[in-house]
Amino acid sequence: MSLNLRQIEVFRAVMTTGSITGASRLLLVSQPAVSRLLSYTESRLGFGLFERVKGRLYPTPEAKKLFREVEQVYLGVQRVNTLAHELAERAEGSVHIIASPSIGQMLIPQAIAAFRLLQPQAKCTFSYMSHGPLRDAVLDQHADLGVVIMPMEHPNLEVTGLCKGRMVCVVPYNHPLSRRSTLHLKDLRGSPLISYDRATPFGTIVSAMYEAADEPMTVAIEVGSPQNACALVQSGAGVALVDEFSARSWGQGAFVVRPVEGSPELVASLVHSKYEPMSQLAHELVKAMKKVLFDHGYNMLSAASEA
Repeated sequence: MSLNLRQIEVFRAVMTTGSITGASRLLLVSQPAVSRLLSYTESRLGFGLFERVKGRLYPTPEAKKLFREVEQVYLGVQRVNTLAHELAERAEGSVHIIASPSIGQMLIPQAIAAFRLLQPQAKCTFSYMSHGPLRDAVLDQHADLGVVIMPMEHPNLEVTGLCKGRMVCVVPYNHPLSRRSTLHLKDLRGSPLISYDRATPFGTIVSAMYEAADEPMTVAIEVGSPQNACALVQSGAGVALVDEFSARSWGQGAFVVRPVEGSPELVASLVHSKYEPMSQLAHELVKAMKKVLFDHGYNMLSAASEA
């Protein structure tokens, strides 16, 4: 026998609340109605879903297995409802942007503020995400735009470079290295190095920098992001190699930022679906973003500056 949606709903309500009474309250129906439908479902299935002991219901092993599948169905329904809500909001005039924490800490909020001055009625949703989840969110159309500073490739994504930055070194104030205009990796010897897991994108970049310079790399403190590294440098815990976007988001007074000889170039890129055209509001937000980047003195790419 196949279960219909109402039978699944009643079964889940009983499993979730643990009783006929709780299920009736949850579903806003009478207890006899819940009891009758549950008994009918068991008779049609050919096996019991609950054992009744001294007035209490205990799910059978079959019911527990069935419940796991039912929960997956409900999670799918929730995802459908969430997507439908997001699509309705966009139709009414909203834009959803996500960004990696490095560029999202300061630049994206400033772009949103400028955008809202021009579009005060538009709703804007903004959140941080790491590389993989950000890509998936744009692919699944849970976001209109993404902004990343690490390379991102996918056949269903359009990736457009906005501006360039570099890896830089951040050191505490009054640190001996703060008196130098440009640093080499060998200069960091003797200072506690704050870095990242080698398997992460930033860990890979820093490791490659040390290998290219033929320098030994000893990590004193391992962190999850450049923002974490900046916070530790501000506290005087050591020195760190971070992306220029993260370093600038802390503003003046937190630590000293110095260029590193031979540091790799990073490209901040806009990411959106290749097969879903951007809305007019999304175009307006991108325009505001480019102006903010330009005003902050970033090295704009020609395609971005012309747009």
